[in-house]
Amino acid sequence: MTKEKEVIDNYKYERQLREKGIRLIAGVDEVGRGPLVGPVVTACVILPEKFNLEGLTDSKKLTEKKRDFYFDEIKKQALAIGIGIVEADVIDEVNIYEATKIAMKEAINNCKIKPEHVLIDAMPLDINIPTTSIIKGDLKSITISAASVIAKVTRDRMLYELDLKYPMYDFKNNKGYPTKKHLEAIQKYGIIKEHRKSYGPVHDYILSAGSDKNV
Repeated sequence: MTKEKEVIDNYKYERQLREKGIRLIAGVDEVGRGPLVGPVVTACVILPEKFNLEGLTDSKKLTEKKRDFYFDEIKKQALAIGIGIVEADVIDEVNIYEATKIAMKEAINNCKIKPEHVLIDAMPLDINIPTTSIIKGDLKSITISAASVIAKVTRDRMLYELDLKYPMYDFKNNKGYPTKKHLEAIQKYGIIKEHRKSYGPVHDYILSAGSDKNV
């Protein structure tokens, strides 16, 4: 007898807050902590109470075609969306964990409506709004799922633009992650200013090259 797949109630956290009279609930998520190049991007999304978008879940579990569809639908239906972007030089300066927190706060501040409560994927955040940090929140909260899609599509499109300038790194396929082709391109062509110099493979290249060589 096969075990039934667990059904996740991804409206639970929102429902519990609304039962307490809280209406403006934001979800916050990030994309891009692992790549060697480009910014970390966060999104803050406030959805209407009657929001329903079947199949919406963690952006990593969706195809690009579905992400693009949900991206457009979320933008149509959301009460407010804020984006936070922290570039590679700041990531190098403060580390990716702190840079992600900066980007999350920026996304919240860039929301045209101030939320009454913020649901955050995993990371605790010290802000002047009540928060709930949820492990695997991008799966467990529909609002965080929406934020994950907005952040993912926003960052991917930035990497497509970067790919047009530097096609040899294959950013359109690797999104800045350390694939074999990306690492080989670093050895062959050097690094660009958007590379994160504090990240292992980039830092190792700089040391071996004896200089901060940019394309």
